[in-house]
Amino acid sequence: MKKLNIGVIGCGSIAKHRHLPEYAQNENVNIVAVCDPVEERAAEMAAKYGATPYTNYEELLQNEAIDAVSVCTPNYLHAPISIQALKAGKHVLCEKPMATSKEEAEAMIEAAKESGKKLMIAHNQRFVRSHEKARKLIETGEIGKVYSFRTAFGHPGPEGWSADGKDSWFFRKNEAAMGAMGDLGVHKADLIRFLLGEEVVEVGAFVETSAKENTDVDDNATCILKTESGIVGTLAASWSYNGSEDNSTIIYGEKGILRLEDDPNYSLIVQYRNGEVTKYELGAIQSNDEGGQTTSHVINHFISTILEDKEPPISGEEGMKSLMVILAAFKSAETKQIVSTNELVEKQPTN
Repeated sequence: MKKLNIGVIGCGSIAKHRHLPEYAQNENVNIVAVCDPVEERAAEMAAKYGATPYTNYEELLQNEAIDAVSVCTPNYLHAPISIQALKAGKHVLCEKPMATSKEEAEAMIEAAKESGKKLMIAHNQRFVRSHEKARKLIETGEIGKVYSFRTAFGHPGPEGWSADGKDSWFFRKNEAAMGAMGDLGVHKADLIRFLLGEEVVEVGAFVETSAKENTDVDDNATCILKTESGIVGTLAASWSYNGSEDNSTIIYGEKGILRLEDDPNYSLIVQYRNGEVTKYELGAIQSNDEGGQTTSHVINHFISTILEDKEPPISGEEGMKSLMVILAAFKSAETKQIVSTNELVEKQPTN
């Protein structure tokens, strides 16, 4: 089997800790090119993985030997680079959020259709074993009708994770477009859609900048979501959880409760209405902390999608539906009204 030649655009932390090592572990891959505007960063990753370094992504995309690319750049570049890569005949794995507006997301999806190439969005929470197990339990009716949920993703902020620390693009609205909601909230919007198997149709939200100084993006948000069948729940995204990371989800059902990543020893706990409790040890969730899960599984899914010519598990259409939840939250915070995710979002999100 021919190995796929991969280029990674953006050599910051997500590429360094997730994409590049996971490509290197995949036997069907050759990492042939890396790109970063910081020449030293590109050179370091190129030396480590035996790749050609670039400082200009357009030059990388002109390399006809490259079959697929990962887009690991600041948010505002996700759409333009992905579209250009698809038009250049490359398959694309794009980091989340896939875009900064509905129009950008639609343009990415259209570029994938026109090029016949794969577009996958890197929503890794779907591949966490506790989340996969919970989805099956919900599907099979193990906890009966779902009534409500609570999902949260919070940590002290990207300054402890990003390659540029406190000077990171994460804190600059012209590059990030959105803060904690784009960094963390979109993960949980996608997860809830995945777990429940239905769409979020209405959003009410408070989206604030309260924890970080010298930034114009959101760092604290609490949202109320309503799904198409009437399930209501909350989503919180924050860069102000200064004790430890919270990446938990709780699903409240007719016959019991699912607690996901809510216990340090058991990744899934089912508390049944009759008093019985089942505890599952399914491995740790991906974390920015040392000792976190070693693989996100995203890369392997992307590669198998290309080699087996099948639909990506998180397509552009799926990525856009999760993005729309976040954009609706921004609009709700701005207008102080409940917003339908089906409404057109014609402008960049604002606080």
